[in-house]
Amino acid sequence: MKKIGILGSTGSIGTQTLDIVRKYPDKLQVTALAAGSNTELLERQIREFTPKFAVMWSEKAAADLRGRLSDLEVTVVSGMEGLLQMAALQEMDILVTAIVGMIGIQPTIEAIKAHKDIALANKETLVTAGHIIMPLAKENDVSILPVDSEHSAIFQSMQGEKASQISKILLTASGGPFRGKTRKDLERMRAEDALKHPNWSMGKKVTIDSSTLVNKGLEVMEARWLFGVGLENIQVVIHPESILHSAVEYQDGAVIGQLGVPDMKLPIQYALFYPDRYEVPGNKRLDLFDIGKLVFEKPDMDTFAGLKLAFEAAKTGGTMPTVFNAANEKAVSLFLENRIHFLQIAEVIEAAMEAHRTVENPTVDQILEAEAEAHESVAKCIG
Repeated sequence: MKKIGILGSTGSIGTQTLDIVRKYPDKLQVTALAAGSNTELLERQIREFTPKFAVMWSEKAAADLRGRLSDLEVTVVSGMEGLLQMAALQEMDILVTAIVGMIGIQPTIEAIKAHKDIALANKETLVTAGHIIMPLAKENDVSILPVDSEHSAIFQSMQGEKASQISKILLTASGGPFRGKTRKDLERMRAEDALKHPNWSMGKKVTIDSSTLVNKGLEVMEARWLFGVGLENIQVVIHPESILHSAVEYQDGAVIGQLGVPDMKLPIQYALFYPDRYEVPGNKRLDLFDIGKLVFEKPDMDTFAGLKLAFEAAKTGGTMPTVFNAANEKAVSLFLENRIHFLQIAEVIEAAMEAHRTVENPTVDQILEAEAEAHESVAKCIG
């Protein structure tokens, strides 16, 4: 029986993780859950899965949850302090980091120090603090198991192979809802257009990031840390069918990839049960005859400038990836509020990067300071 905790249990990855627990109650046990503000859903999850520990981001929400669960024996705490307590719980084998934002960094570090394996779905952890996380995981003999479909595909394609013999990582991207559009086309695109992803059902932030290709840029940054490769060895490939989830090219020219229908439960489950495989609940099997053909294209990094900026931020390193990520977060929020237009998202990111003085090998505190600085820079830019 593997004991799991889930940071972000009410979100898309969190709820799908719990679907897997429902399928395999004899193999998985939920010991802790954390959510942002959705007390109603978290209450239902706690009543169903009976964890003994829960976290809400605000104390007000935590107090509300305590009242709702007064008939149960469950500890309810709040804030970053609560997340850190949860991360270090003795009664937990693996922590699913499905929480959105940079608040996921410190709990991940705490969990690694407590020798918990990490099922990683929080992009910011490696994008901004990969230089801290990966050495710490190695030092504590902790596995970082990727949950993103692309990174999971790369991880699966490396099983039984030597990392030293990797020639290239082929990181696939659907192209999002605006694939093939020109800059002129994108000038009139609004949030409701960007939220219509052709293949995946995700949260609003990730869906917008997919439409700008910023999401792929963040995944490039993650991949360099997860798999120990240089930026020059990572190639983004637009693949609209989202059937090949990513691939690895080796020194002899062999390309090994992972294919399947778009379904996040597969990479989540692979991380939870690695190295074993079990039937995925509700999973539709891939029928190559039904698919017929697969398309691969080069990304248009002039039209979708967010991807180009991501490579520049990754090359600069230090605190620059944090600035890229933080400026994008603010820009996406402004776009969802219809306060800026689509093409301004990349413009806002670029302005924040140009205004930043990079700190090499930053501490967690310096990373958080860079985030705050980027937020201020975006406010000034828009103001």
